[in-house]
Amino acid sequence: MKAADSKPAGRLAKVPHEVRIIGGQWKRTRISVIDAPGLRPTPARVRETLFNWLGQDLSGWRCLDAFAGTGALGLEAASRGAAEAVLVEQDNQLLTRLRLMKDQLKADAVKVERGDAVAALRQRAGQNLDVVFLDPPFAEGGNEALFASALAAARQAIGPDGFIYLEAPRTWTTEELGTLGLDLHRSGRAGAVAFHLLRTLPAQ
Repeated sequence: MKAADSKPAGRLAKVPHEVRIIGGQWKRTRISVIDAPGLRPTPARVRETLFNWLGQDLSGWRCLDAFAGTGALGLEAASRGAAEAVLVEQDNQLLTRLRLMKDQLKADAVKVERGDAVAALRQRAGQNLDVVFLDPPFAEGGNEALFASALAAARQAIGPDGFIYLEAPRTWTTEELGTLGLDLHRSGRAGAVAFHLLRTLPAQ
């Protein structure tokens, strides 16, 4: 859930000092948001749309929140019954807060993992995850190589019926997603952020 210090065009909205889980057993629980460079939590209205698409009950699902930041996406999934929600983050300050939140919620299904998001996804190739949340850093020019690497790794980590959620500074086309073996299932836009729900294309 992080963006780099710069973005391709325009300005990001002011980062809130807290966000709230919007559904499930921890509904209305506050997640503090520190003033870290580039930290950009997924807005509540976008999360609401996403979980309307995925379904309100994720009981038994296995999820990975790459580039976790505040962990709002992974924690939202765990709140809605996910059996496993892995939050991957590199920043030490954010990792500390993720671990504190896990302890505060007594969230046994949540696992906080320090590391590189793409590497963590590659390690899970063939594990048939139900959903991967991707919110890579935005950067000047869109950080295209990182987005492509993250999408390719996530494609190998999800199962045939799995989903990839992607936030990006632009909308990814069906053609370029198709080269990665992915299909654009749903998409939307909120301010400077485009969000997508992707599925795997059937084998040819």
